[in-house]
Amino acid sequence: MSISRSPSSWGAAITTAVAPVAWGTTYVVTAHLLPDGRPLFAAAARALPAGLILLALSRQLPRGRWWWRALVLGLLNFAAFFPLLFLSAYRLPGGVASTVQAVSPLVVMTLAWLVLREVPGRRRVVGGLVGLVGVALLVLRSTSSIDTIGLLAAGGSVLSAALGFVLVRRWPAPVDTLTLVSWQLVVGGVALVPLTLVVEGPPPALDLSAAGGLLWLAGVGTVLAYACWFRGLAHLPAGTVSLIGLLNPVVATSLGIVVSGEPFGAATVLGMTLIASGVLLGQPTLASRRRTRLDHVTSLPCPDEAHLGDTRAPTDTPATRAA
Repeated sequence: MSISRSPSSWGAAITTAVAPVAWGTTYVVTAHLLPDGRPLFAAAARALPAGLILLALSRQLPRGRWWWRALVLGLLNFAAFFPLLFLSAYRLPGGVASTVQAVSPLVVMTLAWLVLREVPGRRRVVGGLVGLVGVALLVLRSTSSIDTIGLLAAGGSVLSAALGFVLVRRWPAPVDTLTLVSWQLVVGGVALVPLTLVVEGPPPALDLSAAGGLLWLAGVGTVLAYACWFRGLAHLPAGTVSLIGLLNPVVATSLGIVVSGEPFGAATVLGMTLIASGVLLGQPTLASRRRTRLDHVTSLPCPDEAHLGDTRAPTDTPATRAA
């Protein structure tokens, strides 16, 4: 699967980075603001209201095969991912929980190779491994015991999200990014509400801090973050996007140091440096600057092409192949 490697890839990468930066706040918000021990409630409250608001704004429902595709994506990216993520956030220190997410780039690269035939390339693989080592160094500073259930939940969240992200690349949406996100959020929220009532009971009483935490996670951590993330998946290789996700533990660790008083030392600095190196190594523009310049030149339209409109034959793109 060919992906544009123009200089605009850096712009797409910066936009995509908004998502893991926002997601890195999930752990400290969950630990300090949300009601204790309610991962399903937190997941449903984060997904359904945001999805309904976006759906009301877009006023577009899925059509044809996109009914079952939206169902699959919503179950993977939200109905499964959110509860597992919150469960790990409740039971693990923020740095440790986000560290498990560091294996996501390698999982996504593997699935992208199997499903999309997207060959990761040595730079992306090396970037993933370098980033993984960097995140592991962040964990070494943690003196907290590792909870098995929390660890399994974090691993499950990686698998569900990785498959969901790869399928988003496999199925180019016929609508804008926010509409696609709204479909998935509604599916995930509707699936989570009855499960939450059965397992956790009625919703808990919310104080002002808990309400603010949920608003932050639903607005910035969900609507804005996933809009940026899925936009990145539409313009960059899946492996490259997943490497940008390594910024998540950097933010989580930094907030853990500032807010929760987690230890800071040389291992933390080295770990963050390796993570940044891994992210940069996986960027397609850095991988081949010469090819970037050539692709940029050949992509410029000729003056006469402005009059061709839609009469040209469709090119071989991921969207046409997926169709």
